[in-house]
Amino acid sequence: MTMTTEALRIDGKRLWDALMELAQIGATDKGGVKRLALTDLDRQGRDLVVRWGREAGMTITIDQIGNVFMRRAGTNDALPPVMTGSHIDTQPTGGKFDGNYGVLAGLEVVRTLNDHGIRTEAPIEVAFWTNEEGSRFVPVMMGSGVFCGAFTLEHAYAAKDVDGKTVGEELERIGYRGDQVPGDHPIGAYFETHIEQGPVLEDADKVIGVVPAVMGLSWYDCTVTGMEAHAGPTPMHLRRDAMQVAAKIIPEVVAIANRYPPYGRGTVGMMQVFPNSRNVIPGQVKFSIDLRNVSDELLNRMHDEITAFVDQTARDTGLDIKLERVSYYPPCPFHPDVVGAVRSATAKLGYPAMDVVSGAGHDAIYAARLAPSGMIFVPCKDGISHNEIEDAQPAHLEAGCNVLLHAMLERAKVV
Repeated sequence: MTMTTEALRIDGKRLWDALMELAQIGATDKGGVKRLALTDLDRQGRDLVVRWGREAGMTITIDQIGNVFMRRAGTNDALPPVMTGSHIDTQPTGGKFDGNYGVLAGLEVVRTLNDHGIRTEAPIEVAFWTNEEGSRFVPVMMGSGVFCGAFTLEHAYAAKDVDGKTVGEELERIGYRGDQVPGDHPIGAYFETHIEQGPVLEDADKVIGVVPAVMGLSWYDCTVTGMEAHAGPTPMHLRRDAMQVAAKIIPEVVAIANRYPPYGRGTVGMMQVFPNSRNVIPGQVKFSIDLRNVSDELLNRMHDEITAFVDQTARDTGLDIKLERVSYYPPCPFHPDVVGAVRSATAKLGYPAMDVVSGAGHDAIYAARLAPSGMIFVPCKDGISHNEIEDAQPAHLEAGCNVLLHAMLERAKVV
């Protein structure tokens, strides 16, 4: 890089003002945002970001699943673009920064390059992907998933919300069912800036999280079947109490996670008790198990351990226990060149940093199937996200965007 670009910094106030303006679309009383995918509010948010992109001199392409690509030309437009992006749909009780920051940080990079008349050899693109949150339509990360071929366009179009409206119909209705075939859009490299959505950076008093990977996850449904009976007349030694057997398994989920630090995670977040009556011994308990770790090897070990424990518990208690793996997302290591560009930019800028493995899913997971990809994290207050009180410091958001700027310039090459 030249000395000119070494000194280059984004306009933090402009970035913050853009975030606050976008947050007014779907603003909630508690200071959050409710802008569900493919609603009228989503259309308003999309229209605003697209207008900003056009005002920054970018050309707009929309594909058939509604992914939007805003392109700043390079001096060699035959090169695949260096892309950044995220999403602007939110949870029903979402915040101002989740996803939105990644899109508007990309826009701020372009605005900064425009301000200083800096050209890049490769084009630079800012993307926002359809229905990342998955709160209105399933599956999550829908736009990037269709883009990379994880599932078909037809499958996505057929997805329905609680009112029976389909993705295909709603894309058409809001005017964002584009022409380009998903995936027929080259990517040279992909960066995604994001609030951490966890407490690690804040706890360590670091400004930048360099993200080398995203954890994989295994989801299970566990069903323990015993026999419901009256809570009074049935002696303790003659009970077939599904709840007490489930209660043996649940602590093991946590124990397994603790045996595989620092990235082992184990959660039981959902439980259904039958018949769920105060004076009836439970006859059946169904509950979820969520296991996560950073490598296939560790996740497979955790899988083997919970399977063995459930099998042994069934033998010890005589109750029927079914453990079914219902979902599996493999860990996603990011490309060393892109991670290296983030690490290099962070060091040049002098920000306190650490490696943070993401425990949540992001569009970068699917982008990584097609191009070298990586992520940049900044802290969020108390690690809270997917919540209306989600918050982040303007200085941290500015720092993350500066890292994005310099990492992208390393890949796109200043001319």
